[in-house]
Amino acid sequence: MGHYTGKKVANPIPILCIGCGSMGSSHVRAYHKMAGFKIVGLVDRNPEVTARLSAELGGLPQFEDFDQALEATQPGAVSISTYPDTHARYALAAIRRGCHVFVEKPLAESVADAQAVADLAKATNRKVLVGYILRMHPAWQKFIELAHTLGKPLVMRMNLNQQTSGSAWLWLKHLMENMSPLVDCGVHYVDIMSQMTGAKPVSVHAIGARLTGELIPGMYNYGQLQITYDDGSVGWFEAGWGPMISEEAFFIKDVIGPLGCVSIVTAAGQGTSSNLEAHTRTNRLRLHHAQLDGEGQYAAPDEFFDMTDEPKHQDLCDREQAYFLRAIQEDLDLSDHLRDAVNSLRIVLAADQSFRCGEVVHL
Repeated sequence: MGHYTGKKVANPIPILCIGCGSMGSSHVRAYHKMAGFKIVGLVDRNPEVTARLSAELGGLPQFEDFDQALEATQPGAVSISTYPDTHARYALAAIRRGCHVFVEKPLAESVADAQAVADLAKATNRKVLVGYILRMHPAWQKFIELAHTLGKPLVMRMNLNQQTSGSAWLWLKHLMENMSPLVDCGVHYVDIMSQMTGAKPVSVHAIGARLTGELIPGMYNYGQLQITYDDGSVGWFEAGWGPMISEEAFFIKDVIGPLGCVSIVTAAGQGTSSNLEAHTRTNRLRLHHAQLDGEGQYAAPDEFFDMTDEPKHQDLCDREQAYFLRAIQEDLDLSDHLRDAVNSLRIVLAADQSFRCGEVVHL
C-alpha cells in the first residue's frame, strides 16, 4: 500500500466521520485536505470535541448520534474512529446504507463480528479499510522486506508499552472497558509478524497482570503473548498501559533468522512512550549478517538504512485515507486485507483467552 494523493474529482465522495478524538481528528484533517472527499458531518458523544474540530476546519455539521447523522447526511463513505465496542455495529450499518467504510483497528470485539463485516463488504462490493497504519509506513515496509531475507524460522520480538498519566491515562482506562492493551495494540504487531513469516499461526499463549484497581473487574493493563507458526517461527509481543509502566525499553522491534537479524533503531531522546509520534518513528534500520569467515569472524559488517526523513503521524493518516480513496475510485480488491484483519484479531483474542484460562490456545 503505497502513498497515493488521490484523483481530483468533480463530485467528491461525501464522508461522515464518527469519533473525533486523537486518531479520529487526524483522519478528519486528512479528509479535509483531499479533493476526493467532502466531509458532511462530524459525530462524537462529546459536543465540545466536534465544536473545536469544526471551528478549526472552517465549520462542519455536528452530530452526537451516529444513526441520526447517517440518515441526515446520506454519505457515500463513513470513517469510524470510536471505541472498539461500536466498530462492527457502525460498519455494518454503514455498509447496509451503501457506504464504503474506513474503520480503526480492531475491526470488531469478536471474530464473528469481524467476519460479518468482511462478508457483507464482499457481498455488496463495498470497500472496508481497517486502520493498520503501519502498513502505510515505508520504514515498516522495509522492515518486513528485510525480514524476508533472514531465512526461516524467524524469531520476532516486539513491544509497545505506554507510561501514561493525566488525560491520556483517563482515555486508556475508558478503552480498557472494552479490551486490554494486548488486544488493542497486539493486532498491529501480530499483523506485522504474520506478514514477515507468511506462515499459518498454530498456537498462542499469554500472561498478564492487573497493576491497578482503577480498571473494571477482570481487566488487566499489562500482557505478553507468545505465538508459534507452522514454519517453526515464533514471536512475542508485550503491551502495558498506565502510570506505573516502565519507561525503559518500551520500543523493541527485532527479528532474528538463521542468516542474521534486523532491528528498528530509535534515536536517543526521540520521545517518551506516551508520545504518539514515538510509536511509529524508526530513525534507522540495522541489518546484521550472521555469516562467519574462515577465521570465525563476521564476514560482512552490519548495514544501516537511514529513515530519518520518514513520514510523521499525520502524514501516515494522510496516506491511509488517500489509499482508502484509491480503493473506492479504482475498485481495488481489499478481501486479502480484510482476511488479514480478521486473522490478526483471531490471534490476539486467543491470547486474551489464554491469559484468562491459563492454557495454550491452539488456533
